[in-house]
Amino acid sequence: LSLRRQRQMCIRDRVVGMFLYHVTIKKYIMDALKMLIVVTGTDMYADGNLQTGLWLSELTHIYHCAEEAGYEITVASPKGGNVPVDPESLKPMMLDKLSKDYWDDLEFRRELQHAKSLAEVSGQLFDCVYLAGGHGAMYDFPDDTVLQAIIEKHYESDKAVAAICHGVSGLLNVKLSGGEYLIKDKKITGFSWFEESLAGRKKEVPFDLEAALKKRGADYEKALIPMTSKVVVDCNLITGQNPFSSKEMTEVVMRQLSREK
Repeated sequence: LSLRRQRQMCIRDRVVGMFLYHVTIKKYIMDALKMLIVVTGTDMYADGNLQTGLWLSELTHIYHCAEEAGYEITVASPKGGNVPVDPESLKPMMLDKLSKDYWDDLEFRRELQHAKSLAEVSGQLFDCVYLAGGHGAMYDFPDDTVLQAIIEKHYESDKAVAAICHGVSGLLNVKLSGGEYLIKDKKITGFSWFEESLAGRKKEVPFDLEAALKKRGADYEKALIPMTSKVVVDCNLITGQNPFSSKEMTEVVMRQLSREK
């Protein structure tokens, strides 16, 4: 072959190679599962005497596994902006190694300072909507109509809807297109009233989550031993009882999502 012909073939191979590379990348991006993690933006209890916010491990475990699996992750709160973290969740006895590693990661901390608002993401369709907990969620989750609409749309589209601990409060007022409450007759769990006593927050919380779930007609379940892991699955609705359910909750959610790939 002439030198000119060799150069032409080389250029052609490069162009084809670049094209295939970009097609592969585009396909990977399109095939990547999308997860919306909803967090609280509330940093104080109503009395203004105690700080609250997101319970860190209820975010870090699902975030870590979703990131490892190559998922496209969006962290959003009702109003967006800074995500307050409950100082109780940062205490040595509550802060596991994985959560501490994330808390020490400046890039992750910066991400928590710039959460999207639910209004910004309400038009998107995700493969999983995951409601993280922390007592702050009891204030800004239950009556947020944008959150209710997001949950209704995804649940009725057979997408995974997951909530852990006080994040379950975000399911309370969600109604399906037929007018019934989503959680009516559904097997479900969430932070129990006795656990609220153990946490020393019975006088601070705005309502009894366990009682509220039962009032909505949910088939509420809880662990035999308080503050131990409990995860309940009812079709595409997945709930975890408390912070100690974070690891098991992540495993169950990731296992269910892997079936959708």
